Amino acid sequence: MVAMLLGLLNLEQRHRWDATIESLVFLFCLASGASYKVVSRVFGIPCSTVYRIVHRVTEEVVVIHHMVIHLLKTQEDLEAVSRGFAGLARHRAFMKAARGINGCHVHIKLPSGPDGQCYRNRKLCPSIILQAVCDHQGHFHDTYVDWPGSVDDTRVLCHSLLYRSSLYHLPGHLILTDGWYPCLQHPLPLIPYKRQVQGG
Repeated sequence: MVAMLLGLLNLEQRHRWDATIESLVFLFCLASGASYKVVSRVFGIPCSTVYRIVHRVTEEVVVIHHMVIHLLKTQEDLEAVSRGFAGLARHRAFMKAARGINGCHVHIKLPSGPDGQCYRNRKLCPSIILQAVCDHQGHFHDTYVDWPGSVDDTRVLCHSLLYRSSLYHLPGHLILTDGWYPCLQHPLPLIPYKRQVQGG
């Protein structure tokens, strides 16, 4: 992950820390949801520098996001992804799958003020929701982050540009999801799927 990020980003050395350290600080901060003070202690870097690193690398990631997040471009791309899903599931029925969609909770510091409690999810941890659309290899093709942790996946979906603008026109194909999403044909072809586990 770090090597891939370094290959895509153009991080100039502005401190005594190199681009690898800056990438690690950025990834650790995002993955852990820790405060700048905690990240500062972990890496032995001043808190103000952690702040600058995270915000600068975030700006760089926004600039290059189109290189790693993109919609299907050709019929060959679609067929390759469908074969990939069928291979993962070991069943031809999944030749109709073009993408998978799901939401996850990204831990945050609880915001102050009267609306802060809205960010508590069903496990009572403060979070925001990241909705992501991926292919069979886990590559991101769409992301949407805009809602506090107390909101359900369907509401997040219905407010996303992906849903409102019907961005996926995949005749004869569908997007796999879990049981927290509705089964739809329009504006997105969604089908919930739950794998049955034997002996569980």
